Amino acid sequence: MRLLFCLLALFLLGSCDSENKQPDTSRVDITLKIDRFEKELFELDSSRFPRALDSLLGRYPGFSRDFMIDILGASPLWNGDSASLYLQGFIQAYRPIYDSSKLIFKDEGFFEKELLTPLKIFKLHFPDYKLPERIITYIGPLDGYGDVLTENAYLIGIHQHLGKNFSLYSQTWLNDTYPVYITERFEPATISVNCMKNLILDLYPDSSMEQKLMVQMVEQGKRLYLLSLMLPEKKEHLLIGYSEKQIQDCYQFEKNIWNLFIQNNFLQTLDVNIIKNYIGEAPKTQELGESAPGNIGSFAGWQIVKKFMKMNPDLSPKELMAMDCEEIFEKAKYKP
Repeated sequence: MRLLFCLLALFLLGSCDSENKQPDTSRVDITLKIDRFEKELFELDSSRFPRALDSLLGRYPGFSRDFMIDILGASPLWNGDSASLYLQGFIQAYRPIYDSSKLIFKDEGFFEKELLTPLKIFKLHFPDYKLPERIITYIGPLDGYGDVLTENAYLIGIHQHLGKNFSLYSQTWLNDTYPVYITERFEPATISVNCMKNLILDLYPDSSMEQKLMVQMVEQGKRLYLLSLMLPEKKEHLLIGYSEKQIQDCYQFEKNIWNLFIQNNFLQTLDVNIIKNYIGEAPKTQELGESAPGNIGSFAGWQIVKKFMKMNPDLSPKELMAMDCEEIFEKAKYKP
């Protein structure tokens, strides 16, 4: 079956996006400090670079080691002169990326607008969770790390949020690490999506990976549902990593997607070679046609959870995440 766009798309576009309403967070108080590390780094005084660099790294005691060793790949055995020369070379090479980023992320207001409300919603639902109080933006290797939750801060790699049409994202050497279907998500709008995904994963580590396909589908559906609660104004295709056309087609052919699992008796399988075709990152789902997105099992699991929650609207996010996936599947009686 090929997934084709049709006249129903206009209707589907309105029906498939999140129906969640933004809760009142006016009484939720959180601390959010935004530090633009990349701005400080790329604007260091070149005439006194080693001393200026030492001063900068001293202002980021928890992050500086992560940046130098884990992100840039510098050796912890290097002396100060070696590290300084290495960073000067990095700054020179990545200056065009920094210049491009300044056009998109002009000030801290963008990050506050993108993250403050989702973090408040997260705190509203999970008041005992310790949210990161410091946001650090940085620029690193394009084929390296992006957005990362650390013990002390939330790191935003803005080099992976310059817009899907950014020229360097189409380079072969980068696509060896991040294929085009991944770099198409390198948008400013996915900063909050990645942040909430990381927080959800930290709060609820995924223990379903050795379970049967149906359990993994529902588990991923629970996470996507929770993500939609944290980001009620984000369109669904951004939450799951599809294009707008792909999410429209998935709703148009939702029955065919479900039949793929039912007719092949896949729901109870423990075969990792089968499961990996439907859960996790992939450019497409071969059986559904060249244009069908990957991770289609998570899409189906999301619909199962949404149906279950429509039947149980008073269930809290905590209660949902604590529920057994098989119980959710049985009670939802999902059949598109």
